[in-house]
Amino acid sequence: MRRAIHRLCSLVALTMLAGAGPAFARPVLVDSPAGQAGRAAIALARQTGGSIVIADRALAERRVPAIRGRMEPHEAARRLAQASGGRLVRAGDGAWRIIPAAPAAASRANAAPSPPVRSAPPPVEEPPAEAAPGQIVVTASKRDLSLDQYAGQASFLPGEELIFGGVGGTERIMQRLPTLSSTHLGSGRNKLFIRGIADSSFTGPTQATVGQYLGDLRLTYNAPDPDLRLSDMELVEVLEGPQGTLYGSGSMGGIIRMVPNAPELGVTYGAAILGGSQTWHGAAGMDANLVLNLPFLVDDAALRISLDTASEGGYIDKPLLGRRDVNRTQIFGGRATLRYEIAPDWTVDLMGVAQSTRAQDSQYADRDGPPLTRSSAVEEGADADYAQGQLVLSGRLGDVRLRSTTGIVGQQLEEKYEATLPGGPPRRFVQMNDTSMVANETRLWQPLEDRFGWVLGVSYTHNTTRLTRALEGEGQRAASTGVLNEVREFTTYGEVSALLFDALVASAGGRFTHARLGGEGEDVAPQLLAQIAWITAARRESAFLPAASLLARVTPATQLYLRYQQGFRPGGLAIEGPLVRRFENDRNSTFELGVRHGTPGSSPFEMAASLSYTTWRDIQADFIDAGGFPSTANIGDGEVWTASFSAGWRITRALRVDAGITYNDSRVDQPRPEFSTLRLTEVPNVARVAGRVGVEYAQPLDNGWDIAARGWAGYVGKSRLGIGPELGDPQGNYLDSGLTVRLGRPDLGVTLGVTNLADEVGNRFALGTPFATGRDQITPLRPRTVRLGLDARF
Repeated sequence: MRRAIHRLCSLVALTMLAGAGPAFARPVLVDSPAGQAGRAAIALARQTGGSIVIADRALAERRVPAIRGRMEPHEAARRLAQASGGRLVRAGDGAWRIIPAAPAAASRANAAPSPPVRSAPPPVEEPPAEAAPGQIVVTASKRDLSLDQYAGQASFLPGEELIFGGVGGTERIMQRLPTLSSTHLGSGRNKLFIRGIADSSFTGPTQATVGQYLGDLRLTYNAPDPDLRLSDMELVEVLEGPQGTLYGSGSMGGIIRMVPNAPELGVTYGAAILGGSQTWHGAAGMDANLVLNLPFLVDDAALRISLDTASEGGYIDKPLLGRRDVNRTQIFGGRATLRYEIAPDWTVDLMGVAQSTRAQDSQYADRDGPPLTRSSAVEEGADADYAQGQLVLSGRLGDVRLRSTTGIVGQQLEEKYEATLPGGPPRRFVQMNDTSMVANETRLWQPLEDRFGWVLGVSYTHNTTRLTRALEGEGQRAASTGVLNEVREFTTYGEVSALLFDALVASAGGRFTHARLGGEGEDVAPQLLAQIAWITAARRESAFLPAASLLARVTPATQLYLRYQQGFRPGGLAIEGPLVRRFENDRNSTFELGVRHGTPGSSPFEMAASLSYTTWRDIQADFIDAGGFPSTANIGDGEVWTASFSAGWRITRALRVDAGITYNDSRVDQPRPEFSTLRLTEVPNVARVAGRVGVEYAQPLDNGWDIAARGWAGYVGKSRLGIGPELGDPQGNYLDSGLTVRLGRPDLGVTLGVTNLADEVGNRFALGTPFATGRDQITPLRPRTVRLGLDARF
């Protein structure tokens, strides 16, 4: 009875929403979450000021995906009709009805779409001559700017494309974007870099140069990439260049924002992926993923669960231990989100995320030894655990929107390195990085609709990281000096955008951050405590990060922009032999000129190009100290030039080709006196040249079956491992590739994938252990791997 009353009230409310015809010609920003078609009709009618009626109960209860973007009301109604398998009928000015279509079309639309499938639209009465695609909304702009209003380089990776051929982690993003690179230490241990903003090779006390976010909550503060599985994601957004005004510290190179699929109200839905793999010269592996969307107790609540497990076969041998394929990695993780709609346009989300990664041994090999072998007599490897919980309140106050995100994060990483001295007994270095964080961000914003848009926010972050170290050998364990870093950040920020002359968007803003820093030494010899007392004393830092940009619409599909932005990282405490030392904050400033044409994924031809110049002051970086241990310091000032170009072509209806290339010229031109003898030349870990080519093919077959294929090849040029002669080894200069083919229906399919087609060894990262006995080393690519998978939706 309650459900019937709810439906009746919804229909009555919809029929009362009608307006004057001229008002409906203007494109508006719509945001309807995935769920039942009836609920989507209510949301779209409210946002467009029109009327959309679905009288058929079965049609109103069908599952539809999210509908987002800037579009005319008719286009929003048409998309809803297409997604629900219905037929759109005009009922007056600004009013439409969606009625059941032919049974065959409705059956196809009601099946959950598969990533490579592009279903034909259902018939629509009185269609426009040509329905323009909805504009992409850059949600990472924090004020819902459409792409043609955003001055900057932004990449959008749909979640369904990232799981094509099985669920993966951050590696899937790097395969798509040549501007993103990694240290390749191993899953759960890597540092990520965008463009040429890279600092170091190790997991130490420095904050990352790339901000990683799940929704609006950062994944980490000064801990490595947790490499969360990218299952059940709606979208991954990547913004290039400093993002200090909107995202604060730790976003000097850019940000990666993962947007998980939200629970769908009133819908029961499930999906599963299962795969098995075999690595050349190595062991077998497997992966599995399960997604469930379930109504939760009442009509206005839903629960969405995603579970993942993977076992990646090893391929490195250690003859001295008599072991083969030692570097197997096992991953277990999951995410659960409970959504409650407390009122129209107001929701509360409660999310929990956890992942455990176990690398049984190291994945590096001897540079000059037999292929894929390591002459080590100790077991290495790493254990990484990550957990996050967040509470999100979202709503609308008229044209103003509000979102408040509160979260807690815990991350632990234990790394084991060989530290055997020449001629000595086997010895192992163990490092534990234990991080905890509590954070809140609350913001108000108004999208740029007519002439003016803005965002205003406040945030608080409290992060504590404890770095402890020990040496193990001959049955003994001796603790060495560690360090505790604590930071409290208080921030307020704002940015405004104005539409000038109908073809020029001007934006400006700033962020003020006040940081309180503290810490202490861990396991410091008692006689040395007095020497570090003043170093570990509490201190304060403040920073103001301005931003400004201009964007001109040269043609309806082409934009030219100029952007200025800054980024920074607070200082901290680092280990220096038996003592603790300070390192100061660093800051970068970027001027960027760019051009963009077309809409990614939908235009026959799309293109983006940018040229940026960055000055980087007091660069924080890692080096090897006199005792052979990794340490951190400010090494000097530098500059980075970056040029990037990407394009995509729709060759035929079934075939699409894309390509991208990036060039980085980075250097440390003003080293500090204590590092002047190291002959610093370039910022480490970033290749001067990187590029990618991709091909996508999708073609319907008979009896509702489809075939889809995606192939790619990427080149990573040469780079330098780190700072100083001890870390001067070259790396990079390799070609990676992959191909995946899927045959099936929208609800059931079989995939066959191959990675590293050429079975190239390469050298992703010239470091396995930072100690002197292990510097002649390489980190090879995973050898050619074949995967057979099955995916199903129910």
